[in-house]
Amino acid sequence: MHIILTHEQADFDAVAALLGASLINESAIPVLPRRLNRNVRAFLNLYQTELPFVEVQYLPPGRIDTITLVDTQSLVTIKGMVDDPTIHVIDHHDIREDTPAGWIIAHEKVGACTTLFVDSLSEQNGFINMVPATLLLLGIYEDTGSLTYAGTTAKDIRAAAFLIDHGASLRIAGDYLNPPLSGDQRILYDRLLKSTSSYAIHGKNIVISCASARDMDEEISSVAHKIRDLLELDALFVLVETLEGIRLVARSTTDQINVANVAGYFGGGGHERAAAALINPESFPSENKPLEQVCKKLVEILPDYVTPSITVKEIMSPHPLVLSTDTAADEAARLMQRYGYEGYPVIKQGSVVGLLNRRAVDRATAHKLNLPVASLMEAGNVFVKPGDSLDHLQHVMSSSGWGQIPVIDPVSGEIVGIVTRTDLIRIMSNSESTVPGKYNIASRLENALPPDRLSLLKLIAENAHAHHLPVYLVGGFVRDILMDRPGTDFDIVVEGDGIRLAKALSKLYGGRVVSHKRFGTAKWKIQAIHQELGKLLGIQSGDPLDLPTSLDFTSSRTEFYDYPTALPTVERGSIKLDLHRRDFSINTIAVRLDGRHFGDLYDHWGGLNDIKKGVIRVLHSLSFVDDPTRMLRAVRFEQRFGFQIEERSLELIIEAKELLKQLSGERIRNEFTLILNEEKSISMLDRVNQLGLFEHISADLFWNSTISGLIKNALDESADEEWELPDDLGNLPMRHAILYLVWLSNLTIEKAGAVSRRLCFSHHLEDILKDVIALRQEIPELVSCKPSIIVNRLDRVPTIGLYSVYLQHLSLEIDRILLKYVKEWRHVQPMITGNDLKAMKIKPGPNYGNILRTLRDSWLDGIIHNKPDENALLEQILLTLDENYQPRKSG
Repeated sequence: MHIILTHEQADFDAVAALLGASLINESAIPVLPRRLNRNVRAFLNLYQTELPFVEVQYLPPGRIDTITLVDTQSLVTIKGMVDDPTIHVIDHHDIREDTPAGWIIAHEKVGACTTLFVDSLSEQNGFINMVPATLLLLGIYEDTGSLTYAGTTAKDIRAAAFLIDHGASLRIAGDYLNPPLSGDQRILYDRLLKSTSSYAIHGKNIVISCASARDMDEEISSVAHKIRDLLELDALFVLVETLEGIRLVARSTTDQINVANVAGYFGGGGHERAAAALINPESFPSENKPLEQVCKKLVEILPDYVTPSITVKEIMSPHPLVLSTDTAADEAARLMQRYGYEGYPVIKQGSVVGLLNRRAVDRATAHKLNLPVASLMEAGNVFVKPGDSLDHLQHVMSSSGWGQIPVIDPVSGEIVGIVTRTDLIRIMSNSESTVPGKYNIASRLENALPPDRLSLLKLIAENAHAHHLPVYLVGGFVRDILMDRPGTDFDIVVEGDGIRLAKALSKLYGGRVVSHKRFGTAKWKIQAIHQELGKLLGIQSGDPLDLPTSLDFTSSRTEFYDYPTALPTVERGSIKLDLHRRDFSINTIAVRLDGRHFGDLYDHWGGLNDIKKGVIRVLHSLSFVDDPTRMLRAVRFEQRFGFQIEERSLELIIEAKELLKQLSGERIRNEFTLILNEEKSISMLDRVNQLGLFEHISADLFWNSTISGLIKNALDESADEEWELPDDLGNLPMRHAILYLVWLSNLTIEKAGAVSRRLCFSHHLEDILKDVIALRQEIPELVSCKPSIIVNRLDRVPTIGLYSVYLQHLSLEIDRILLKYVKEWRHVQPMITGNDLKAMKIKPGPNYGNILRTLRDSWLDGIIHNKPDENALLEQILLTLDENYQPRKSG
């Protein structure tokens, strides 16, 4: 007989793996363990009749000679088992060292053991009913945190998609994941909370909670889950004394604490983030209170299982530039000017022999001494290793006086990085908020992105991992997730060759890649392969695909500027340097995606801390010199988020605002366009004016409270259909064109023309602006004129110009005549047409226009009211034009 077993206190992954194994091998009997988690038992109470499980007491008689173990590597004795059965193990946990040599083991590192069986089922393309499919989905979701845990793989996602495609119910799954606590569990929850103790170990906050539950029989993992969600911690260890022994349940929120290893010390196991063990109390003297002894032992061993919070590797800049001893001072000065670094390691025959700093180079060049680096450097073989602690780094810096320390690989002896005094100070002053990988926001990504886009992102991450390419989401997308303002559009930065990754994806899945080798960027156009990608990602064919039309891949790079306002020159660099080239610290945060790092936050430049403080801060003192448009962006972000521009950054704006004069009109106008699209555009423009930036863009461009009010009114109002405004004016959205007309129509025609040319308006918009200015000057006098005079004047101004004047609400009478013109007067036309005049043998020419205009004016002014009136007036006009004209006979 062949049976399938799993571990006691089984969760959904264990029971779903039982089911999966039985679906693969229908001759094997899936045997339920004696103890099940409460939510699993609740599911089986309702649906067990539709599932093939057998309880151990109901096994048919016979010899058990083959056993398959799923989601476990521990074998329990079953009545009828032969002395030496064939044991197959199918598991996703790490292989235990004490596993018997004769066992046949199939192991793969995926998020859930169930995934391994669903993968085989998908290859067979077999049919699965709703209940089995839902149980299998519960197994995957529970062990992967609904596909958000860092250990989740693309295979888990594909398996979940396959099950949903075959009828798995997300509604039912949601009912059984994270159920409410039972009465006994709530009692245990209260006991554990009262006995929690916190320990700071290697910079990590670890909570241990111990309680007795000999008077109850409940599963503990749900209780531990609730406690973990309640407390701010890096790891939780729950010890509960039961009739069976002392149960350890462990949860971790960081890769630096592998709770599976801790559980393994006590004979258990599990995942890096979730593990458990059943500890035999007889291992400890009963008279010494075993629960207290186990707790004491746990506290004693934990330092061996917690990786120090921060190492040199986490804060160093990889791939540093180094100098040889014979490099000339002039060349060293050029490199320092180009890249902005303050110091360079000096090497000779592969070994560090000194450090060259900027002061020494400046002194040499000031005296016109083009000496070799060997004559200028601070000599010494000073270095640290990637795994060294920050305490050791601080000691090395203090004792050597060096502000830039090379990082040496302990095996190869090569320089693999450099760590600076600035790096150290930033980490120490901002605590742990800037440590790469400290925080994991996989769950936030799950909530922020639609499932289709999330699946596509994980597919990209899987391929990047296969190519050994670290890949990140960066900038505004990450910032907005952290501020609970998530969007759906994201750019991808590859630490390595982004073009290569894009082309690899295109080769595997289709689509087209457009790349720019100079900038290391590629665009993967995927709109044409949406359906194929949808099938690959398990998206149901009837659902609308929420996938982007293209994805941008950028190779991480560094930039330098040859002169202020120039476009940057680009070179390949690390993710740390790539983030440093960005405008403000809040936009320098990255989320890594590949492999086990999925969701890890990388904050090299203090962006997270600045988000918490609510400040806009540039990364270096030349930031606004390199790109003056950042001044306008600083204001935009400040007002959008309700932040404050940091004091030093504000000083730098004041110092650099003269450079706005050197910016092209297109770049200035693009920044205004972004501002005008913002919800708080008025407060942004008020702030631009407060900082005195308008006058440096153009001496004729001004802003005051009157204009601010006009623009606010223009933003708040929307044009009625009667205005018949088009969607755009050339390449400018109609809304923006109107706002510019309202803004600038208070100027003289000469000054408005100067501003128009400064901002590179189209000739058409400039002409309309001049029409509006002229009309604003004349329209007060038009109010008392006859309708015909008003209409003939307004006919000369495009409707968008009239609407921009109307939005300024110069007076009630002016508003009245503009609305009268738009809704009535402009539609008035004589009943006689040019064809009628031609039929009357009137010679074509300018007279046609004069005749029709006179008739129209008469209709507008109430001189004629009907067709006979119009005919009579026409006869008079024709007699005036030609005395030989013979009037038509009536009738």
